[in-house]
Amino acid sequence: MAKLNESMILQALDWGYEKAVNGLGVFPTAEELANEYLAANDNDPRRAAESLVRWQIAKAATSGFLTGIGGMITLPVAIPANISSVIYIQLRMIAAIAKMGGYDLKSDQVKSLVYVSMAGSAGADILKNVGIRLGEKITTETIKKIGIEVIKKINSAVGFRLMTKFGSTGIVNFGKMIPLVGGVIGGTFDAGTTKTIGTIAIKTFLGKED
Repeated sequence: MAKLNESMILQALDWGYEKAVNGLGVFPTAEELANEYLAANDNDPRRAAESLVRWQIAKAATSGFLTGIGGMITLPVAIPANISSVIYIQLRMIAAIAKMGGYDLKSDQVKSLVYVSMAGSAGADILKNVGIRLGEKITTETIKKIGIEVIKKINSAVGFRLMTKFGSTGIVNFGKMIPLVGGVIGGTFDAGTTKTIGTIAIKTFLGKED
């Protein structure tokens, strides 16, 4: 397998986001996930988002999510299935939070902001470098002002950050995804990493709590 590079990571992000928004087999889309958690939390976006982050791992493990995802991965690039699973699951969670905040998941700008959350604690610096302050709910007007060059800059920064997590050999230290007998994808996410990503997503799309 060729060594991972930034371009491959970005292609994997695009693949994961498309599947998160439009669906992957029987798994709920980001919008469906958002609606499910909003309905269970009195349509309170913050409560719903916090609940999603808190229970994402347990829900994935108990719904059979991971047991079927391996055979559905048809990436156009040589990304290991375990990394693809991590990318897809995390992107779907973040995109669901964005939807809870009322954002258009079809927007290239919103997609780029979703990618920022994947960078974890480095997301604040990435946004700061393009003039966006984390913690203040990003308005529609601000999003419209994010041009194509800024999107490229954000995506490149995220790709670089994820490379440091995945490593050039494809070894996953971003969560703990391990192949099981028979090639079925399984494992558990690192709780700290998931919480960090979820916190960044909530601050980005819902702002700081009053």
